[in-house]
Amino acid sequence: MEKQIKLFLEFIQDDKKLSNNTLQSYRRDIMQYEEYVENNRINYLKVTKNDITNYLNILSENNKKSSTISRNLASIRSFYQFLVRNRKIKQDPTEGIASPKIEKRAPSILSSKEIELLLEQPKDVDLKGIRDKAMLEFAYATGMRVTEIISLDVDDVNLEEGYVTCKNGSKKRNIPLGTMSLNALKEYIEQARNVLIRDEKNKALFVNINGKRLTRQGVWKIIKYYKEQAHITKDITPHVLRHSFATHLLQNGADLKAIQTMLGHSDISSTQVYMQFQDESLKNVYRKAHPRA
Repeated sequence: MEKQIKLFLEFIQDDKKLSNNTLQSYRRDIMQYEEYVENNRINYLKVTKNDITNYLNILSENNKKSSTISRNLASIRSFYQFLVRNRKIKQDPTEGIASPKIEKRAPSILSSKEIELLLEQPKDVDLKGIRDKAMLEFAYATGMRVTEIISLDVDDVNLEEGYVTCKNGSKKRNIPLGTMSLNALKEYIEQARNVLIRDEKNKALFVNINGKRLTRQGVWKIIKYYKEQAHITKDITPHVLRHSFATHLLQNGADLKAIQTMLGHSDISSTQVYMQFQDESLKNVYRKAHPRA
């Protein structure tokens, strides 16, 4: 089984062009499933529908979220479909197993006033302040995932046209930048980034004080620091800024399909969750959909 798992992971990495985070999720799910199979002395090539259902029930009994169980099933299903294609087995044992229903909870968002308060905290009086201001303005202006933001290179930003090209695996999308974000980004690139980087070959857009590419943990720490500076009691994460971006656009009359494109959602149902925040009095299209555009 170990050999087939290795071949499967190589296949999905090369064929599907998945992001590193998604690939690691597949790896964790399959390795955990392998442990279950081996502990119960089950031949993975002769596994039954009941065996897999029992495994999913174990995950549920261990208080795993419905979304986690659903993802595990998707990973296992992909693995067995790979084995079918390679004629290791004749039939996919996951066929007919339904994913658990995932309850879509309302995302946590900030009000426009809270966003204003957060974004006015970084002061562009030193290199770190200039970078932090640019990074926070950018996160709210684009609604990009934290992994996408830290993966950006300088060449991904078109300052003249005012947009950023986000690459996620094999997918690519262009996201416009508001005036305030664009101005903060220009100041960062022209006055801070070139001083922070130690190696001219470093193409990372956002870097830390050591000149290395900013990490996920680094972004989280920056947001947490300025949340405390702003005395905001809500828990703020990079994803909260993403939720706030989408909600504020929708409240100001932006088209749902356009928001779906900017967020990079493959299914519009993922975007429709923001409809619950839409105020009836704000449905008219405003000249500027984004609060800081």
